[in-house]
Amino acid sequence: MYRMIKYIILIAFLCFESYLSAQIKHDVKELQIKHDVKESQQKYDVKDSVKIFFRQGKTNLDPTLSGNQWALNRIADTLRSSYADSAYQLQKILVVGSASPEGSTSFNRWLSEKRADVLFNHLSQYATLPDSLKSSRFFGPDWMGLLQLAKNDPLLPFREETLSLLSQIAGEAEAGIGTQSNRQGSQPGQIRSQRWRIRSQLDRIRSLRGGIPYQYMYKKHFPSLRASQLFLWYNRVYKPLIPSPMPEWKIVKLSVDTTITPDSIHIEPILIEPDAPRKPLYVALRTNMLYDALLMPNIGCEMYLGKSWSVAANWLYGWWKTDRRHWYWRAYGGDIAIRKWWGKASQQKPLTGHHIGIYAQIFTYDFEMGGRGYMGGKPGGTIWNKMNHAMGAEYGYSLPIARKLNIDFSLGMGYWGGIYHEYKPRNHYYVWQATKERHWIGPTKLEVSLVWLQGHGNANRSWKGKKEKVKEKEVKEKEKEKEVKEKEMRKKEDRKKGGADE
Repeated sequence: MYRMIKYIILIAFLCFESYLSAQIKHDVKELQIKHDVKESQQKYDVKDSVKIFFRQGKTNLDPTLSGNQWALNRIADTLRSSYADSAYQLQKILVVGSASPEGSTSFNRWLSEKRADVLFNHLSQYATLPDSLKSSRFFGPDWMGLLQLAKNDPLLPFREETLSLLSQIAGEAEAGIGTQSNRQGSQPGQIRSQRWRIRSQLDRIRSLRGGIPYQYMYKKHFPSLRASQLFLWYNRVYKPLIPSPMPEWKIVKLSVDTTITPDSIHIEPILIEPDAPRKPLYVALRTNMLYDALLMPNIGCEMYLGKSWSVAANWLYGWWKTDRRHWYWRAYGGDIAIRKWWGKASQQKPLTGHHIGIYAQIFTYDFEMGGRGYMGGKPGGTIWNKMNHAMGAEYGYSLPIARKLNIDFSLGMGYWGGIYHEYKPRNHYYVWQATKERHWIGPTKLEVSLVWLQGHGNANRSWKGKKEKVKEKEVKEKEKEKEVKEKEMRKKEDRKKGGADE
């Protein structure tokens, strides 16, 4: 019985040892990836690379994710041009996969291989890619990438402690990927210890400060690490220039009379086509004078799209404060609107006359006059964290006041939503009073805007310059003179006819 137990333990130990040796061989293969990339850079003439992002646990290509559409289009154009242009020949394609630190290494390795196959299949529709050119590798958890993202994030919770731990973990991860001599000198026991140390790295970052930094990075930075790097290497193809033979010149004797006389010369008339008239461009710069009067500078732009349609965008920014008086007058935000123009004035010239449209706004504010204050959205962060929003329909009329100037009157009715905070100043502090949610239906937009017309042909016809007015007067005076002369000539002719009848 004792001998049987001994044999069973021995067999189990041998199986476990064979499993560990297989894992160690795979890890040694991962350590050689960076060396292969550097070697390919030295071997081939031209390198191109793009980064393709994937969703967590997914292998399908999502063009809408993190600029994937632009990257795929660019690499497809590169492949088409390389096969069309014989000056460059594709030599190697490498897909290097990386992963965010969470999840098992074996699962992430499987994901990396599947994502590489998906990329190869996608690229095969643009060019014929032999299997000999394809290869894929897996880097493992991208701790260095996470460290760089954390360094560039000023809002990272417990930033100093988190960066210190990430630097330590990233240094440990990079220590296993060294030069070729270091890799050859690594013992199996050392690689085994590295594997167990890497497993504990995720637990160390998870336990920091109750997991708050980890949860923050998991939501904000981990998606950027779930990516595959696509490398393409090309070699230049040098083709010697073969000089083309010169044509042989032959002397031909003319048997006809070559005497040139003036009558034999015929000049074809040259028709000069006039330049095509420039298409008018209707653009307008605007500012809401009501906001300007309230010390909230603003600027807007409107462009005519054709067929009585236009699009307009506006932005305001006023940031005034006096801490000693507890005086705050701050607001910023913007809106975009699509307008439809109609009426006689709009038919004569675009961006003039009646218009209706729909609009959408985002904004925030902080108003206080020494007493109770009102702050839109959540304190701190960007406008996306403390945003109020509004949308609705508008009506307006743009009135010409000069050759290049209009005044636009607009009124918008719609919905205004968002949260706001009430507070009171106490000494040097601002004491929170209440948090309320706003649901307002009514006027949400009012404009009395000064509009400056820009673009070729964008001017009010009823407003003309001094030179144009002088020319019009001269033309009218000449027309009157012609009419007077014509009347006198008619009278003379009538008199002659009357005398002849007598």
